[in-house]
Amino acid sequence: MKLLLTSAGVKNPSIRRALVDLLGKPIEEADALCIPTAGYGHPMGSPAGAWRFVTGRSTTPMCELGWKSMGVLELTALPSIGTERWLPWVEQADVLLANGGDALYLCHWMRQSGLAELLPSFPGKTWVGLSAGSMVMTPRIGADFVGWEPPGGGDETLGLVDFSLFPHLDHPALPENTAADAERWAAALPNPAYAIDDETAVQVVDGAVEIVSEGHWRRF
Repeated sequence: MKLLLTSAGVKNPSIRRALVDLLGKPIEEADALCIPTAGYGHPMGSPAGAWRFVTGRSTTPMCELGWKSMGVLELTALPSIGTERWLPWVEQADVLLANGGDALYLCHWMRQSGLAELLPSFPGKTWVGLSAGSMVMTPRIGADFVGWEPPGGGDETLGLVDFSLFPHLDHPALPENTAADAERWAAALPNPAYAIDDETAVQVVDGAVEIVSEGHWRRF
């Protein structure tokens, strides 16, 4: 699966161009499924927040980009309906759009639903993550980002890439997200890491990492 790991969605023309390149077609010709699940695990999440994400009324552009079609894939519902019901929905989509929220909660439901184990079987599809929707692909999120605690504890996520991700670098509304905070966070991790601001994304294709940015970022 091709990955476009953003801090705050498709915020600028450079990230949009990267998305189109990954899709191999215009956005207007691509079928999308959006995944709001992560928002429910975060203390700041709400039904209104999920609605804003799904309807393209948030400040983090994902669902409102002009897709050919858009559907909602709620991971918490999938275990109760069976893989044979929802797998065709994923197979027919060109791209999965994962909302922000709590990365460990999202990881838990990706595993519980069976979606996580199927991702490697979709090499032609694109995953666009937003904050926690990006962090879930990393091996660990770091203690600073642990909110919702999975049954087994820990900060481990899916590990589809070999680096961790610190989103919203130097965001004015997040005084705890400074470059110094990111450096301290990265020092506690055993693997490489990136800190990215809201104008930056990390693109990963076949293991090759490329930074797409109109802002600033750091590698640790």
